[in-house]
Amino acid sequence: MSVESESSQLVNVVALLGAAVVAVPLFRRLGLGSVLGYLAAGLVIGPFGLGWFNDPQSILHVAELGVVLFLFVIGLEMRPSHLWGLRRQIFGLGSLQIALCTAALTGVGMLFGLHGAVAFVGAAGFVLTSTAIVMQLLGERGDIALPHGQKIVAVLLFEDLLIVPLLALVAFLSPLPAESGGHSRGMSIGISVACLAGLIAAGLWLLNPLFRLLARAKAREVMTAAALLVVLGAALLMQLGGLSMAMGAFLAGVLLSESTFRHQIEADIEPFRGLLLGLFFLSVGMSLDLSVVANNALVVAGLVVAMMVTKALCIYVVARLTHSSHGEALDRAVLMAQGGEFAFVLYAAALAAGLIDPTISATMTAVVVLSMVLTPLVVLVARRFMPQATASMEGIEAVHDQSGSVLIIGFGRFGQVMSQSLLARDIDVTIIDSDIDMIRSAEEFGFKVFFGDGTRLDVLRASGASTARLIAICTDRPETTSLIVELAQQEFTQARVLARSFDREHSLKLVAAGVDFQIRETFESAVRFGQAALEAMGVDEDVAARTASEVRRLDAERFDLEVAAGDVRAGIPLLIGNTAPATPTPFTAPRRESRRLDAGGEAEDSSA
Repeated sequence: MSVESESSQLVNVVALLGAAVVAVPLFRRLGLGSVLGYLAAGLVIGPFGLGWFNDPQSILHVAELGVVLFLFVIGLEMRPSHLWGLRRQIFGLGSLQIALCTAALTGVGMLFGLHGAVAFVGAAGFVLTSTAIVMQLLGERGDIALPHGQKIVAVLLFEDLLIVPLLALVAFLSPLPAESGGHSRGMSIGISVACLAGLIAAGLWLLNPLFRLLARAKAREVMTAAALLVVLGAALLMQLGGLSMAMGAFLAGVLLSESTFRHQIEADIEPFRGLLLGLFFLSVGMSLDLSVVANNALVVAGLVVAMMVTKALCIYVVARLTHSSHGEALDRAVLMAQGGEFAFVLYAAALAAGLIDPTISATMTAVVVLSMVLTPLVVLVARRFMPQATASMEGIEAVHDQSGSVLIIGFGRFGQVMSQSLLARDIDVTIIDSDIDMIRSAEEFGFKVFFGDGTRLDVLRASGASTARLIAICTDRPETTSLIVELAQQEFTQARVLARSFDREHSLKLVAAGVDFQIRETFESAVRFGQAALEAMGVDEDVAARTASEVRRLDAERFDLEVAAGDVRAGIPLLIGNTAPATPTPFTAPRRESRRLDAGGEAEDSSA
């Protein structure tokens, strides 16, 4: 290989990495997501942008391994029992959605002047949703493991299975004579079944012994190589059988999901998955032929809008028919409204079979690529206007006409612990919280917690604050606590007010507001932790206990000085181990975002 050729290839690699490094953080910073960043970067450096790459298809073939690795990682999370539980969604929901979308999109194609078979091929390609884009968006949102995410995964799996019969159907519809040297359809099906059976057999009886053997060798790089071998070998086997590479990798992941090496394999695969998946999105961006779009602008634009809207409507209808909520159905429709990477395979097969001409193939490919490029933007815009999901209030009782001696506001971990002392003495307490999940969880343990927002004066009155002897504010947000303290001091002067504090600055503000008692939320636990640390170092228990008491005393003296001076740094001379000179700073100054130590030697975002 010549030096010039090597340099050229290195320049290409640097250009790809540079485009990703620049575009992805920028787009994420703008709130547009990493997928759109990759697609935009690919468009800029591709043959129809700056022209740094003239053959995006060659990159796309390599980058498709990113989708393969992604499906393998998903398979690792899908135990066979869980996958069996999804069978109705895979074959029921999947088949219903595919059938309705294909019929509707075929009609759209015919409205644009395509003949029946050509319109069907165009529709079938567009029906196959982009697994890479949808899974990436679901992963960024953390929705893959949630019920609505699992339904989307089930449909995507069914679409992966569907590529095989679609390719067979294209061959059947081909007007060209069948090649005499090709396999018969029966033989092709037999090869596919044999490859599938071989993969399952290898997964059941060979993979775990292989990884146990390699684990005993204690060579990390060999384990990584073995993980890649399993993924790529499974993908190759399925490809040889005429099946989907992604489906082969997914099945390999499922077969290893029960393995004790699952987490190790996933950690080894993850860097390759992320890099190749990014490369896939870059190559899709490069594949957008702007000349085709420009020459057929109206047709392409019309098809993109018509196809995406029609597919989204069909998906929404199917979701509602299968008892999904409006919000979930709308979200699924927006996420899955685009075409996908399997459309390229299907259109290439249809072109080779003489079923569609090069112009239609290029136009439909541009439509699919544009729909993939637009999806992250559409998702971003749609989420701004989508109805926000609201938790069900079923079984939740709003607070009204309560009259307990003590009102506890906030029943998180702090409120739960402090309530134990009151309940142990049979003191009549009223507890309110605005977190519905917390209320339901507390009910399972026998606590009666009412729904109510403690920052609202009418809710406080309904909670019995007007007659309570004590109001305990246990919320975990400093601004919320301060607002409730202000309301309590103005409206419920008969009650003593106790408040949970975030840090020293917050404590000073609460004292200035007139609370009867405040405590920094982690102070006592941190002192006890320090005492345990002394004991672990061999210090006598009595000495450790006296040291902890001394820390409490000095802290109290420091705090008294700070309250008197109205200055968060006034007690610095009493800080153990401190050598820095005091530089007065008003305690009302806003906290910095960094984790610097405050005057108490405590990190401001988690101080005692």
